[in-house]
Amino acid sequence: MSEKPNIAILGATGVVGREILKIIDELKIQYNKIKFLSSARSAGTKLEFQGKTYTVEEAKPESFDGINIVLASAGATTSKNLAPEIVKRGGVLIDNSSAFRMDKEVPLVIAGVNDEDLKKHKGIIANPNCSTSQLMLVLKPLHEKAKIKRLIVSTYQAVSGAGLAAINELTDDTKARLENRSFENKAFKKPISFNVIPQIDVFTENGYTKEEMKVVNETKKILHLPNDLPITCTAARVPVYNGHSEAVDIEFEKPLTPDEARKILSNSFGLKVIDNPENFEYPTTRDASGVDPVFVGRIRKNLAFTNGLSLWCVADNLRIGAALNTVRLCKKVIEMDLF
Repeated sequence: MSEKPNIAILGATGVVGREILKIIDELKIQYNKIKFLSSARSAGTKLEFQGKTYTVEEAKPESFDGINIVLASAGATTSKNLAPEIVKRGGVLIDNSSAFRMDKEVPLVIAGVNDEDLKKHKGIIANPNCSTSQLMLVLKPLHEKAKIKRLIVSTYQAVSGAGLAAINELTDDTKARLENRSFENKAFKKPISFNVIPQIDVFTENGYTKEEMKVVNETKKILHLPNDLPITCTAARVPVYNGHSEAVDIEFEKPLTPDEARKILSNSFGLKVIDNPENFEYPTTRDASGVDPVFVGRIRKNLAFTNGLSLWCVADNLRIGAALNTVRLCKKVIEMDLF
Protein backbone atom coordinates (compact mmCIF):
# COMPACT_ATOMS: atom_id res chain seq x y z
CA MET A 1 0.00 0.00 0.00
CA SER A 2 1.29 3.48 -0.84
CA GLU A 3 1.00 6.54 1.37
CA LYS A 4 -2.36 7.59 2.75
CA PRO A 5 -4.62 9.38 0.25
CA ASN A 6 -6.21 12.80 0.40
CA ILE A 7 -9.97 12.24 0.20
CA ALA A 8 -12.90 14.48 -0.77
CA ILE A 9 -16.59 13.76 -0.19
CA LEU A 10 -18.68 15.31 -2.96
CA GLY A 11 -22.32 15.74 -1.90
CA ALA A 12 -21.33 15.61 1.76
CA THR A 13 -24.54 17.19 3.11
CA GLY A 14 -26.97 14.80 1.41
CA VAL A 15 -28.57 11.69 2.91
CA VAL A 16 -26.01 9.35 1.32
CA GLY A 17 -23.13 11.77 1.87
CA ARG A 18 -23.73 11.81 5.60
CA GLU A 19 -23.95 8.02 5.62
CA ILE A 20 -20.60 7.89 3.81
CA LEU A 21 -19.05 9.85 6.68
CA LYS A 22 -20.36 7.37 9.25
CA ILE A 23 -18.98 4.42 7.31
CA ILE A 24 -15.56 6.00 6.72
CA ASP A 25 -15.34 6.18 10.49
CA GLU A 26 -16.71 2.66 11.03
CA LEU A 27 -14.36 1.05 8.49
CA LYS A 28 -11.44 3.10 9.82
CA ILE A 29 -10.41 4.34 6.39
CA GLN A 30 -6.85 5.69 6.62
CA TYR A 31 -6.37 9.06 4.96
CA ASN A 32 -3.99 11.99 5.06
CA LYS A 33 -6.48 14.84 4.60
CA ILE A 34 -10.24 14.97 4.07
CA LYS A 35 -12.50 17.71 2.72
CA PHE A 36 -16.24 18.05 2.24
CA LEU A 37 -17.80 19.49 -0.90
CA SER A 38 -21.34 20.36 -1.98
CA SER A 39 -23.37 22.63 -4.23
CA ALA A 40 -23.26 26.37 -3.66
CA ARG A 41 -26.59 26.10 -1.84
CA SER A 42 -25.15 23.89 0.91
CA ALA A 43 -21.67 25.42 1.04
CA GLY A 44 -20.86 26.87 4.45
CA THR A 45 -22.63 24.05 6.34
CA LYS A 46 -20.71 22.85 9.38
CA LEU A 47 -20.07 19.10 9.74
CA GLU A 48 -18.73 17.27 12.76
CA PHE A 49 -16.43 14.39 11.85
CA GLN A 50 -14.10 12.40 14.07
CA GLY A 51 -14.04 15.09 16.72
CA LYS A 52 -13.38 18.00 14.38
CA THR A 53 -15.62 20.63 12.81
CA TYR A 54 -15.34 21.10 9.06
CA THR A 55 -16.87 23.75 6.81
CA VAL A 56 -18.39 22.35 3.64
CA GLU A 57 -16.95 24.02 0.54
CA GLU A 58 -18.57 24.65 -2.83
CA ALA A 59 -17.35 22.08 -5.35
CA LYS A 60 -15.26 23.78 -8.04
CA PRO A 61 -12.59 22.37 -10.37
CA GLU A 62 -9.80 23.68 -8.18
CA SER A 63 -11.36 21.94 -5.17
CA PHE A 64 -9.78 18.71 -6.41
CA ASP A 65 -6.19 19.92 -6.54
CA GLY A 66 -4.13 17.45 -4.52
CA ILE A 67 -7.06 15.08 -3.98
CA ASN A 68 -6.38 11.38 -4.61
CA ILE A 69 -9.84 9.84 -4.14
CA VAL A 70 -13.27 11.46 -4.48
CA LEU A 71 -16.35 9.73 -3.06
CA ALA A 72 -19.28 11.28 -4.89
CA SER A 73 -23.01 11.19 -4.25
CA ALA A 74 -24.13 14.44 -5.82
CA GLY A 75 -26.19 13.34 -8.82
CA ALA A 76 -25.38 12.44 -12.42
CA THR A 77 -25.20 15.98 -13.76
CA THR A 78 -22.70 17.10 -11.13
CA SER A 79 -20.60 13.97 -11.62
CA LYS A 80 -20.49 14.40 -15.39
CA ASN A 81 -19.48 18.05 -15.03
CA LEU A 82 -16.74 17.47 -12.48
CA ALA A 83 -15.38 14.05 -13.47
CA PRO A 84 -13.01 15.41 -16.17
CA GLU A 85 -11.61 17.93 -13.68
CA ILE A 86 -11.05 15.23 -11.06
CA VAL A 87 -9.33 12.86 -13.49
CA LYS A 88 -7.25 15.65 -15.04
CA ARG A 89 -5.85 16.43 -11.59
CA GLY A 90 -4.90 12.81 -10.99
CA GLY A 91 -7.82 11.86 -8.75
CA VAL A 92 -9.91 8.69 -8.76
CA LEU A 93 -13.66 9.30 -8.76
CA ILE A 94 -15.82 6.67 -7.05
CA ASP A 95 -19.21 7.77 -8.28
CA ASN A 96 -22.56 6.84 -6.77
CA SER A 97 -24.70 8.31 -9.55
CA SER A 98 -25.96 6.73 -12.78
CA ALA A 99 -23.63 8.89 -14.90
CA PHE A 100 -21.01 6.29 -15.81
CA ARG A 101 -22.46 2.91 -14.85
CA MET A 102 -22.95 1.64 -18.39
CA ASP A 103 -19.89 3.37 -19.87
CA LYS A 104 -17.74 0.62 -21.38
CA GLU A 105 -14.59 2.40 -20.20
CA VAL A 106 -15.75 2.56 -16.57
CA PRO A 107 -15.72 -0.46 -14.23
CA LEU A 108 -18.99 -1.05 -12.38
CA VAL A 109 -18.01 -2.72 -9.13
CA ILE A 110 -19.46 -4.28 -6.00
CA ALA A 111 -16.74 -4.78 -3.40
CA GLY A 112 -16.36 -8.49 -2.78
CA VAL A 113 -18.04 -9.42 -6.07
CA ASN A 114 -15.86 -8.18 -8.96
CA ASP A 115 -12.89 -6.46 -7.30
CA GLU A 116 -10.58 -7.37 -10.19
CA ASP A 117 -12.50 -4.97 -12.44
CA LEU A 118 -11.11 -2.10 -10.34
CA LYS A 119 -7.76 -2.59 -12.04
CA LYS A 120 -9.33 -1.47 -15.33
CA HIS A 121 -10.23 2.01 -14.08
CA LYS A 122 -9.07 5.09 -15.96
CA GLY A 123 -9.86 7.53 -13.19
CA ILE A 124 -13.57 6.71 -12.72
CA ILE A 125 -15.21 3.81 -10.86
CA ALA A 126 -19.00 3.47 -10.83
CA ASN A 127 -21.06 2.30 -7.87
CA PRO A 128 -24.11 0.31 -9.04
CA ASN A 129 -27.75 1.12 -8.44
CA CYS A 130 -28.97 0.34 -4.92
CA SER A 131 -31.26 -2.54 -5.87
CA THR A 132 -28.54 -4.10 -8.02
CA SER A 133 -25.95 -3.84 -5.26
CA GLN A 134 -27.67 -6.10 -2.74
CA LEU A 135 -28.69 -8.53 -5.46
CA MET A 136 -25.12 -9.06 -6.70
CA LEU A 137 -23.81 -10.20 -3.33
CA VAL A 138 -26.51 -12.90 -3.36
CA LEU A 139 -26.17 -13.95 -7.00
CA LYS A 140 -22.37 -14.07 -7.35
CA PRO A 141 -21.69 -17.14 -5.17
CA LEU A 142 -24.70 -18.99 -6.57
CA HIS A 143 -23.65 -18.16 -10.14
CA GLU A 144 -20.14 -19.46 -9.47
CA LYS A 145 -21.62 -22.76 -8.31
CA ALA A 146 -24.41 -23.41 -10.82
CA LYS A 147 -24.34 -20.70 -13.58
CA ILE A 148 -27.38 -18.42 -14.00
CA LYS A 149 -29.53 -19.26 -17.02
CA ARG A 150 -32.53 -16.99 -16.42
CA LEU A 151 -33.42 -14.36 -13.79
CA ILE A 152 -36.64 -12.65 -12.63
CA VAL A 153 -36.42 -9.91 -10.00
CA SER A 154 -39.20 -7.97 -8.26
CA THR A 155 -38.10 -5.11 -6.00
CA TYR A 156 -40.02 -3.41 -3.19
CA GLN A 157 -38.07 -0.23 -2.58
CA ALA A 158 -38.07 2.17 0.36
CA VAL A 159 -38.66 5.88 -0.01
CA SER A 160 -35.16 6.74 1.27
CA GLY A 161 -33.93 5.66 -2.14
CA ALA A 162 -35.60 8.78 -3.54
CA GLY A 163 -33.98 11.19 -1.06
CA LEU A 164 -34.93 13.35 1.88
CA ALA A 165 -37.96 14.93 0.20
CA ALA A 166 -39.43 11.47 -0.36
CA ILE A 167 -38.83 10.48 3.27
CA ASN A 168 -40.62 13.62 4.43
CA GLU A 169 -43.46 13.04 1.98
CA LEU A 170 -44.16 9.59 3.40
CA THR A 171 -44.45 11.09 6.88
CA ASP A 172 -46.57 14.05 5.83
CA ASP A 173 -48.82 12.06 3.52
CA THR A 174 -49.40 9.41 6.20
CA LYS A 175 -50.33 12.03 8.79
CA ALA A 176 -52.69 13.74 6.35
CA ARG A 177 -54.40 10.47 5.44
CA LEU A 178 -54.86 9.48 9.10
CA GLU A 179 -56.28 12.92 9.89
CA ASN A 180 -58.50 12.86 6.77
CA ARG A 181 -56.78 15.95 5.33
CA SER A 182 -55.98 16.53 1.67
CA PHE A 183 -52.34 16.24 0.65
CA GLU A 184 -50.52 17.09 -2.60
CA ASN A 185 -47.82 14.56 -3.40
CA LYS A 186 -44.74 15.97 -5.13
CA ALA A 187 -41.94 13.44 -4.69
CA PHE A 188 -44.02 10.63 -6.23
CA LYS A 189 -46.53 10.42 -9.07
CA LYS A 190 -49.07 8.78 -6.76
CA PRO A 191 -49.74 9.02 -3.00
CA ILE A 192 -47.18 6.88 -1.17
CA SER A 193 -48.96 6.41 2.15
CA PHE A 194 -50.81 3.07 2.43
CA ASN A 195 -49.96 2.45 -1.20
CA VAL A 196 -47.62 0.58 -3.54
CA ILE A 197 -46.47 2.43 -6.66
CA PRO A 198 -45.34 0.25 -9.60
CA GLN A 199 -43.04 2.94 -11.00
CA ILE A 200 -39.52 3.98 -10.04
CA ASP A 201 -37.90 6.48 -12.43
CA VAL A 202 -39.30 7.19 -15.90
CA PHE A 203 -40.70 4.69 -18.40
CA THR A 204 -38.61 3.72 -21.41
CA GLU A 205 -39.71 2.73 -24.91
CA ASN A 206 -39.95 -0.97 -24.03
CA GLY A 207 -42.46 -0.33 -21.23
CA TYR A 208 -39.94 -0.90 -18.45
CA THR A 209 -38.76 1.89 -16.17
CA LYS A 210 -35.15 3.07 -16.09
CA GLU A 211 -34.85 1.54 -12.62
CA GLU A 212 -35.89 -1.85 -13.94
CA MET A 213 -33.49 -1.65 -16.87
CA LYS A 214 -30.67 -0.72 -14.49
CA VAL A 215 -31.13 -4.05 -12.72
CA VAL A 216 -31.13 -5.88 -16.06
CA ASN A 217 -28.11 -4.14 -17.58
CA GLU A 218 -25.99 -3.70 -14.47
CA THR A 219 -26.38 -7.36 -13.48
CA LYS A 220 -25.00 -8.44 -16.85
CA LYS A 221 -22.08 -6.02 -16.64
CA ILE A 222 -21.05 -6.85 -13.07
CA LEU A 223 -21.34 -10.64 -13.39
CA HIS A 224 -19.99 -10.63 -16.98
CA LEU A 225 -23.09 -12.40 -18.26
CA PRO A 226 -23.96 -12.77 -21.97
CA ASN A 227 -26.00 -9.88 -23.38
CA ASP A 228 -28.73 -12.28 -24.49
CA LEU A 229 -29.17 -13.94 -21.09
CA PRO A 230 -32.85 -13.42 -20.16
CA ILE A 231 -33.33 -11.09 -17.16
CA THR A 232 -36.49 -9.19 -16.29
CA CYS A 233 -37.39 -6.87 -13.41
CA THR A 234 -40.41 -5.11 -11.90
CA ALA A 235 -39.62 -2.32 -9.44
CA ALA A 236 -42.18 -0.90 -7.01
CA ARG A 237 -42.00 1.84 -4.37
CA VAL A 238 -43.47 0.86 -1.00
CA PRO A 239 -44.32 2.96 2.10
CA VAL A 240 -41.22 1.90 4.02
CA TYR A 241 -38.69 4.47 5.19
CA ASN A 242 -35.54 2.45 4.71
CA GLY A 243 -34.56 -0.94 3.32
CA HIS A 244 -35.15 -2.49 -0.10
CA SER A 245 -36.71 -5.95 -0.44
CA GLU A 246 -36.38 -8.24 -3.45
CA ALA A 247 -38.14 -11.42 -4.58
CA VAL A 248 -35.72 -13.29 -6.82
CA ASP A 249 -36.40 -16.25 -9.10
CA ILE A 250 -33.34 -17.89 -10.67
CA GLU A 251 -32.96 -20.71 -13.16
CA PHE A 252 -29.51 -22.31 -13.20
CA GLU A 253 -27.72 -24.42 -15.76
CA LYS A 254 -26.85 -26.99 -13.08
CA PRO A 255 -28.96 -28.41 -10.23
CA LEU A 256 -28.75 -26.53 -6.93
CA THR A 257 -30.83 -27.51 -3.92
CA PRO A 258 -32.15 -25.02 -1.35
CA ASP A 259 -29.92 -26.60 1.32
CA GLU A 260 -26.85 -26.22 -0.91
CA ALA A 261 -27.78 -22.59 -1.58
CA ARG A 262 -28.20 -21.88 2.15
CA LYS A 263 -24.78 -23.31 2.87
CA ILE A 264 -23.13 -21.33 0.06
CA LEU A 265 -24.80 -18.06 1.04
CA SER A 266 -24.10 -18.57 4.76
CA ASN A 267 -20.37 -18.72 3.94
CA SER A 268 -20.33 -15.79 1.48
CA PHE A 269 -19.10 -12.23 1.98
CA GLY A 270 -21.59 -9.62 3.12
CA LEU A 271 -24.54 -11.97 3.62
CA LYS A 272 -26.58 -13.28 6.54
CA VAL A 273 -29.09 -16.09 6.06
CA ILE A 274 -32.29 -16.07 8.14
CA ASP A 275 -34.34 -18.96 6.82
CA ASN A 276 -36.57 -20.91 9.18
CA PRO A 277 -40.09 -20.07 8.01
CA GLU A 278 -41.70 -22.69 10.24
CA ASN A 279 -40.74 -20.46 13.17
CA PHE A 280 -41.51 -17.26 11.22
CA GLU A 281 -37.80 -16.56 10.84
CA TYR A 282 -37.13 -14.67 7.62
CA PRO A 283 -35.59 -11.24 6.95
CA THR A 284 -37.55 -7.99 6.90
CA THR A 285 -36.48 -4.42 6.32
CA ARG A 286 -36.45 -3.78 10.07
CA ASP A 287 -33.74 -6.43 10.39
CA ALA A 288 -31.63 -4.71 7.74
CA SER A 289 -31.96 -1.03 8.62
CA GLY A 290 -28.76 0.46 9.97
CA VAL A 291 -26.57 -2.62 9.52
CA ASP A 292 -24.27 -3.93 6.80
CA PRO A 293 -25.31 -7.46 5.75
CA VAL A 294 -27.64 -8.33 2.93
CA PHE A 295 -30.15 -10.68 4.56
CA VAL A 296 -31.43 -13.72 2.66
CA GLY A 297 -34.33 -16.06 3.40
CA ARG A 298 -37.33 -17.95 1.97
CA ILE A 299 -34.88 -20.05 -0.07
CA ARG A 300 -36.93 -22.72 -1.82
CA LYS A 301 -37.27 -24.71 -5.01
CA ASN A 302 -38.80 -22.69 -7.82
CA LEU A 303 -41.89 -24.48 -9.15
CA ALA A 304 -41.77 -22.92 -12.62
CA PHE A 305 -38.12 -23.47 -13.58
CA THR A 306 -35.97 -26.54 -14.10
CA ASN A 307 -32.99 -26.21 -11.74
CA GLY A 308 -34.66 -23.16 -10.22
CA LEU A 309 -34.61 -21.44 -6.85
CA SER A 310 -36.70 -18.64 -5.36
CA LEU A 311 -35.48 -16.44 -2.52
CA TRP A 312 -36.09 -13.18 -0.65
CA CYS A 313 -33.39 -10.65 0.18
CA VAL A 314 -33.42 -7.35 2.05
CA ALA A 315 -30.79 -4.70 2.76
CA ASP A 316 -30.34 -1.15 3.99
CA ASN A 317 -30.36 0.65 0.66
CA LEU A 318 -28.50 3.70 1.98
CA ARG A 319 -25.66 1.49 3.14
CA ILE A 320 -24.98 -1.44 0.80
CA GLY A 321 -26.91 0.25 -1.98
CA ALA A 322 -24.96 3.47 -1.78
CA ALA A 323 -22.65 4.59 1.02
CA LEU A 324 -21.27 1.25 2.22
CA ASN A 325 -20.19 0.02 -1.20
CA THR A 326 -18.74 3.45 -2.04
CA VAL A 327 -16.54 3.35 1.06
CA ARG A 328 -15.71 -0.33 0.58
CA LEU A 329 -14.55 0.54 -2.94
CA CYS A 330 -12.42 3.34 -1.50
CA LYS A 331 -10.83 0.85 0.88
CA LYS A 332 -10.16 -1.57 -1.99
CA VAL A 333 -8.59 1.16 -4.11
CA ILE A 334 -6.25 2.00 -1.22
CA GLU A 335 -5.41 -1.65 -0.46
CA MET A 336 -4.82 -2.48 -4.13
CA ASP A 337 -2.74 0.70 -4.57
CA LEU A 338 -4.92 1.92 -7.44
CA PHE A 339 -4.81 5.67 -6.77
